[in-house]
Amino acid sequence: MTTAAALSWDPFDPALARDPYPLYARLREEAPLYYNAEHDFYAVSRHVDVQSGLADWQTYSSSRGDILEIIQANVDIPPGTLIFEDPPVHDIHRRLLARVFTPRRIAQLEPQIRDFCTSVLEPVAGAERFDLVEVVGAEMPMRVIGMLLGIPEADQATYRDRTDATLDTTGRGRLDPSEMLNTEGLQAYIDWRKKHPSDDLMTELVTAEFEDEKGTRRTLTDEEVLTYCTVVAGAGNETTGRLIGWFGALMARYPEARRELVADPSLLPNAIEEILRFEPTGPFTARYVTKDVELYGRTVPAGSAMLFIQAAANRDPERFPDPDRFDIHRVTQHMSFGVGAHYCLGAALARLEGRVAAEEILRRFPDWEIDWDGAELAQTSTVRGWKTLPLVIGGAGR
Repeated sequence: MTTAAALSWDPFDPALARDPYPLYARLREEAPLYYNAEHDFYAVSRHVDVQSGLADWQTYSSSRGDILEIIQANVDIPPGTLIFEDPPVHDIHRRLLARVFTPRRIAQLEPQIRDFCTSVLEPVAGAERFDLVEVVGAEMPMRVIGMLLGIPEADQATYRDRTDATLDTTGRGRLDPSEMLNTEGLQAYIDWRKKHPSDDLMTELVTAEFEDEKGTRRTLTDEEVLTYCTVVAGAGNETTGRLIGWFGALMARYPEARRELVADPSLLPNAIEEILRFEPTGPFTARYVTKDVELYGRTVPAGSAMLFIQAAANRDPERFPDPDRFDIHRVTQHMSFGVGAHYCLGAALARLEGRVAAEEILRRFPDWEIDWDGAELAQTSTVRGWKTLPLVIGGAGR
């Protein structure tokens, strides 16, 4: 019988990314508090621990980053890095972005998002095969974020490719924290937008007045605006693109579910939630432990790094009946967008983009298989999804 002492989880091992769920199940059962000596981090995998830990920002802080490599590098975090802040500063900065990401304003984006999706799918109309990631997953989210930030279409691919290169760990295993918040080129847009205001996030950030943590009424500095835009561009491009890839993969693996969705597109919002639960684009989140914590009879010392494995929590049988079954009718409250103060501000936008992409793909291509020999998972220590996903049209369900 395998013991907990023999259990090893290395989040930097790309071989484990193909199917991490058997190992996550072992972590939940055998080592609910796991310690990796080689990389010096702790991890929890049960739903109850992930939910309570991510909500407890006083104990598990974001102020040193939410990525293991950044926490351990102890780098200076630029002001305005919303995801790397704790209340009260976090709440002040989040309120500024929340003005743009209200449900009403997000809902108003649907016609434009649908136009973007239509435009990227038109070139492959009638094709016998195409790469879903290349055609839709890498293109549509980039255009949506570019629209929100006011970045000209000709330059949007540059920022997307820069984000992809930053997160790609091929040949090195770990991220380089010094590359994480590269704002090169954005300053020119800020300067131009100050002179040419528009109805976009960049203008909102440049002009918004707020009271900071010191009680001073002011606007954001250029450095803060740069950081805000970099965070939004990176998060919006990468995670939503991976969601579209997982939609393509799961619809091929579960053709009965795909046929149901083709027959009744009203099921798609719930199906998107199940995809997010079943294959979360961000499988785990890191936090800095601010004080000694007692868990499962052991002490996690202050100053440690803790990984909260949302992908494991999403398949915890204590929370989800038959958790390894993909069920588009399941009513779920998954952990993929986090919880508490750092609940994903762009969750509504990601859901909208995912639903619209799914609708438009299924409308044109109700039937496909995957060329799995040509499919490749991206190598990254922060998100999990497909780098290439070749669809073979009309091959399944006949």
